[in-house]
Amino acid sequence: MVSKNSFYGPLDPAPDAGYPDAPPRMGFFTDTSVCIGCKACEVACKEWNAVPDDGFNLLGQSYDNTGGLTANSWRHVAFIEQPVAGGGHGTDVPGAFAGVPAGPPVSPHTAVVAAGTARDGGTAPGVPPAVDVFAAAATTAEPQFLGMPGRDLPGRTPDAPRSDFRWLMMSNVCKHCTHAGCLDVCPTGALFRTEYGTVVVQEDICNGCGYCIPACPYGVIDQRKDDGRAWKCTMCYDRIGDGLTPACAKACPTQSIQYGELEELRGRARHRVEKLHEQGVTEARLYGHDPEDGVGGDGAFFLLLDEPEVYGLPPDPIVPTRDLPKMWKRAGLAGLAMAAAVVVSFLGGRS
Repeated sequence: MVSKNSFYGPLDPAPDAGYPDAPPRMGFFTDTSVCIGCKACEVACKEWNAVPDDGFNLLGQSYDNTGGLTANSWRHVAFIEQPVAGGGHGTDVPGAFAGVPAGPPVSPHTAVVAAGTARDGGTAPGVPPAVDVFAAAATTAEPQFLGMPGRDLPGRTPDAPRSDFRWLMMSNVCKHCTHAGCLDVCPTGALFRTEYGTVVVQEDICNGCGYCIPACPYGVIDQRKDDGRAWKCTMCYDRIGDGLTPACAKACPTQSIQYGELEELRGRARHRVEKLHEQGVTEARLYGHDPEDGVGGDGAFFLLLDEPEVYGLPPDPIVPTRDLPKMWKRAGLAGLAMAAAVVVSFLGGRS
């Protein structure tokens, strides 16, 4: 269905853009519940699209060395660490970390036992020996979880708390929105809608004005420093035009990134959420799949295991150009009112 107002509301974007015989809309479904953070998608994207490197930075944020989507990172694998406090049944911090499932943390007693059961590791004088955790577990009366590695040797600080955490991993990408603000504001036509419903930047036409950057509600588009032009994911437009799978989805070893007809992917995603709920993963939810949301639904949507904000995603994205018709209407009415006031004032002065 094509909306009367192409700035907002559900529609099929390719026919709305002038493709009367467009093929089915194609898209990505990213299931974060099976993402292992291998970054194969990042590498495949860079290799196929000749995207420059990011500088090989170590950001100190877990294994995330990319930091976010940029002109030189069209795919970004995020690692979100969620600590578990208290008795191990969830975190004591309200909000995003609430209800995280995990086992109980290691007890100080277990750490002390483990520190004294292994051979001398040759550490500095006064520091307890290194620990063979498997040997330690075998010597205890009952198997006990020894917890995640701490900053110090086990047993060195018997009363130090040990906490567990889980990783939420997500491969982020351009959402290829049904209503793309970047496309609406581009003055040169560098951004265009393809027959598959995706949004592509033509770098040879981009003049580097940067209007598209604040127009994206997801903060996806970025300018490359050496030339000032805008760059982002194209969903491998050259590959899908030849009937091939985008490089990132092709390289994903767990099928966390799935490519196909958007309507079929949406049905598959709903079924996946139902299965996870049956398995007790009640926090599973879809993001960007709803055609009634503020961008008319995304061409690349996600299955998340926590609130969108945890992954750095806006909870309620809205295309900035949504209210343009109302704005122009009110501006026109204001202009007419001013013109009428001038005419009345002129006529009143003559009388």
